[in-house]
Amino acid sequence: MEALIPVINKLQDVFNTVGADIIQLPQIVVVGTQSSGKSSVLESLVGRDILPRGTGIVTRRPLILQLVHIDPQDRRKTNEENDSKKNGRLYRGIDGEEWGKFLHTKNKIYTDFNEIRQEIEAETERISGINKGISNEPIHLKIFSPHVVNLTLVDLPGITKVPVGDQPKDIELQIRELIFKYISNPNSIILAVTAANTDMATSEALKVAREADTDGRRTLAVVTKLDLMDAGTDAMDVLMGRVIPVKLGIIGVVNRSQLDINQKKLVADAIRDEYAFLQKKYPSLANRNGTKYLARTLNRLLMHHIRDCLPELKTRINVLAAQYQSLLNSYGEPVEDESATLLQLITKFAAEYCRTIEGTAKYIETAELCGGARICYIFHETFGRTLESVDPLGGLTTIDVLTAIRNATGPRPALFVPEVSFELLVKRQVKRLEEPSLRCVELVHEEMQRIIQHCSNYSTQELLRFPKLHDAIVEVVTSLLRKRLPVTNDMVHNLVAIELAYINTKHPDFADACGLMNNNIEEQRRMRMRDLPAAVPRDKAAVGGAATATAAATEQADASTGGWRGMLKRGDDGAAGDRATPQSLFPSSPQKGHAVNLLDVPVPVSRKLSAREQRDCEVIERLIKSYFLIVRKNIQDSVPKAVMHFLVNHVKDCLQSELVGQLYKPVLLNDLLTESEDMAQRRSEAADMLKALQKASQVIAEIRETHMW
Repeated sequence: MEALIPVINKLQDVFNTVGADIIQLPQIVVVGTQSSGKSSVLESLVGRDILPRGTGIVTRRPLILQLVHIDPQDRRKTNEENDSKKNGRLYRGIDGEEWGKFLHTKNKIYTDFNEIRQEIEAETERISGINKGISNEPIHLKIFSPHVVNLTLVDLPGITKVPVGDQPKDIELQIRELIFKYISNPNSIILAVTAANTDMATSEALKVAREADTDGRRTLAVVTKLDLMDAGTDAMDVLMGRVIPVKLGIIGVVNRSQLDINQKKLVADAIRDEYAFLQKKYPSLANRNGTKYLARTLNRLLMHHIRDCLPELKTRINVLAAQYQSLLNSYGEPVEDESATLLQLITKFAAEYCRTIEGTAKYIETAELCGGARICYIFHETFGRTLESVDPLGGLTTIDVLTAIRNATGPRPALFVPEVSFELLVKRQVKRLEEPSLRCVELVHEEMQRIIQHCSNYSTQELLRFPKLHDAIVEVVTSLLRKRLPVTNDMVHNLVAIELAYINTKHPDFADACGLMNNNIEEQRRMRMRDLPAAVPRDKAAVGGAATATAAATEQADASTGGWRGMLKRGDDGAAGDRATPQSLFPSSPQKGHAVNLLDVPVPVSRKLSAREQRDCEVIERLIKSYFLIVRKNIQDSVPKAVMHFLVNHVKDCLQSELVGQLYKPVLLNDLLTESEDMAQRRSEAADMLKALQKASQVIAEIRETHMW
């Protein structure tokens, strides 16, 4: 059990070498208000004056103090601690049996404890400045002595309420955050220091300890300055736990007064006086209080705490070792064969790019669609729905259809709907499919551009080592995609142009639609015939209907040649009945002898369509819709195929050869494989951390082999 604390000290040394606190090691954290006697308690445990003294806030940086017990017979420092084989220095007597080491001074040995105190003051001012500000960066001090027990303690700045001097206004908040950083560690023991001449119910140390350790399993209370209580009072109830119970116990100590410190009273003499005071004032509790009992209790608590924490520490260390091994692997080894490395990286990137399109990539994105999955979504969801949302008759009014029919007849009245009007209008509608088709190409091109970044971030992290190679690969792939974009756009444009070049009215689907439409018209004619009165013979009705239709067609033809033709016809009829009033036909006509401008006659902008006009427009609209749906189906099928052939598959097939042809050149090797500035440093840091974790794992494994836990 006693050997467990040196194990933690070894682990602390291992992680100190890499300057990391990723592992929360068991330790004793000392908290209390200013002038509560924290420093005196620590010095009593060390047995030497090592901490700065003064008024106000003195401890302004965390001090991680490791006490290492050494055999009094061993006067020579070991190779691990002082490299004695090199300097051969022996420490005998009072000067040689105790010494200290700081982490920041490397292998420098301090045998004068006054120098240790001065170094703490100097290091504090170096980081925290000469004012009363604090810093989170700890000072690591290790004390070797035959008069100490194995402990690891953390001395923190005292809790304060009011800023003093040029302290920041939030000094209280800063100190609380620093304290909670350490006492929130579940592997720590909280040593809450409170002066006996204050009310325990108002103890700030116990308050913050309870906030971090709600069940009190990690808190030990220390009551200082027992000799300074008011006359007629004692701390019996406090030490017995009757005022505020503490699970790990309450231990009272007697500190050296400021006069004792000024007069250089030794800590050993102060401990003897403390024992005498306890025997006199608290005889029944003397054996369970005092500095020596506190040291033994802390040693025992820490050993048991370490024993409970070691299994979890071992698991945590193994997990971190695996993580840093993976991180180190991602950084790669230093480049030896530049040609082979470049070719390997190019091949790996090209393969990963193609696998991302095919959906077989090693790293599958879970947050959003990417690669081939997004291309499929563009084809069948984005592009497909966009085409389906295009109205076959969008932007086409009945007047537009009627105008096209009339324009297609020329100066002659037409007995039938001209086919030219249908082709003219259907081409106009089919042309509207070109824009969404080109937009589909653009979306696929953008996704293939995004795949480059996806492969760089998730799949081929080795490229991050070589930023110039990464930029060059991005440029080559981007250039290849840019070259294929106009080719693909041209093909898509041609697909629409092909549909516009020949309107195939003999298409099977279109012929079926026309047949169905003719059947509907014939059915409507039969229904009209069925509704005729019974007295009218069917053959006469048919003849009459035909005559009526012919007359209507003639009238229609007259009207279709322009409103002025009908007006002229009506004018002639009117002249036969009343030739005395020619002014009524053309009220604004010029005088006799001048030409008549027929364009001055107003033409109605909108009017009610005749039955034939309505029927002709409906026929054309139905034909347009039927043929448009056929073309849309063709475009919806052919555009994705064209994009896959001319863009996606071409890039997949040519990517590696393009990269090799553009980048695999002897003159570019050295430049492309230049690592980023911080990559070598990060690789070194990861290697050091992995080495530290592996060493820590070995230390714990050695303890396990000795059956200590």
